[in-house]
Amino acid sequence: MEPTTHHLYSLFHEISGYIYPNEIELHWKLLIVIYPYLTGLVAGAFILASLVKVFNVQQLKPTYRMSLLTALAFLIAAPLPLLAHLGHPEKSYEIFLTPNTTSAMAMFGFVYAWYLGAVLLLEIWLDYRRDLVLWARKEKGVKKWLHKALSLFSVDIYDKAVRFDKKFVKIITIIGIPSAFLLHGYVGFLFGSIKANPWWSSVLMPIVFLFSAIVSGIALMLIIYMIVTMMKERTVDRACLEKLASFMFYAMIVDFSLEILDFMHRIYESEESIKILAELVSGKLFVSLIVIQLLIGMIIPLMAIAGAKLFKIPFELKKIVYFVSALLVQFGIFSTRWNVVIGGQLFSKSFRGLTAYKMEFLGLEGLMVSLAIMILPLFILWFLFKVLPPWDDARNP
Repeated sequence: MEPTTHHLYSLFHEISGYIYPNEIELHWKLLIVIYPYLTGLVAGAFILASLVKVFNVQQLKPTYRMSLLTALAFLIAAPLPLLAHLGHPEKSYEIFLTPNTTSAMAMFGFVYAWYLGAVLLLEIWLDYRRDLVLWARKEKGVKKWLHKALSLFSVDIYDKAVRFDKKFVKIITIIGIPSAFLLHGYVGFLFGSIKANPWWSSVLMPIVFLFSAIVSGIALMLIIYMIVTMMKERTVDRACLEKLASFMFYAMIVDFSLEILDFMHRIYESEESIKILAELVSGKLFVSLIVIQLLIGMIIPLMAIAGAKLFKIPFELKKIVYFVSALLVQFGIFSTRWNVVIGGQLFSKSFRGLTAYKMEFLGLEGLMVSLAIMILPLFILWFLFKVLPPWDDARNP
């Protein structure tokens, strides 16, 4: 949507210092904030699933299939912000027909296709294949043929075939771990490789993106596991919940350390952009960066989880602490994406002025479309849970 005269007029009142004319309106808006946020959830959820298959963390077994289906649901929705942002989304398939190996953005399409098809879908199919065959034998009507089709009309569920599936799942998961790192680390690479922008140009950007993705994915799985367990009227597995909280806590410590290291590195370098970046952090990004990202999304959850683990408190209270902490982490990680994408465009290339971002309500770049894209994976996940039940009692003996 083109900015209106009133829209631009209101922006002029929030511009400070000197900026170039083409910097008044931001080119990357809310949709591009959502894009790395969704891919981060995908990578984090898959890494959690890999802890069961590759590293044999048996306490997390109740979340294994949930994690795979969650990763798939959010991966399906992940490219939608980019497609909505494009002027001609119907032409997006051309990056596969005319690949440009020198374009980091174009090559990401191949990274996405590899992760979706060769890793995630294949692992889910191999893990569910035996159950799909047995479900189809017991069922009738549409569900019977749906499960038959999903099993690719396979009928071999003898021990040799099942053992092969299990071995191959482990191999796919091992391949999937670096693929998950590549999926979200590549998003950080896209920003970190833009040398003209000192807010983005950092060798730590891909690593910070990756660990924040792991934090957000684990936090999301903790939330989903607790909500699904409550809705299914099941008892929360204490060992599973404690292990989820522990891994989230450890990942948050690493992520927080990396962000502090990146911050210290920028201060030590003290390049010519340091003054405008300091003005940006202390002004337009103070609430989103200092209050939401660092305080609410990082420090408070860290202290809350540490307190819950150090002190003997009832398990019911622990569940509330872990759940609220995971919710706060989601706000913090989303704020991280906001501060990178939006914050990196709020200062002028002249390093002498700041602009403002006015969020639209309607239109492809607006709040309503963004909320719809963020809610869509939850509906996809609900459908996947109906078709492919992830709970242990749905497995065939």
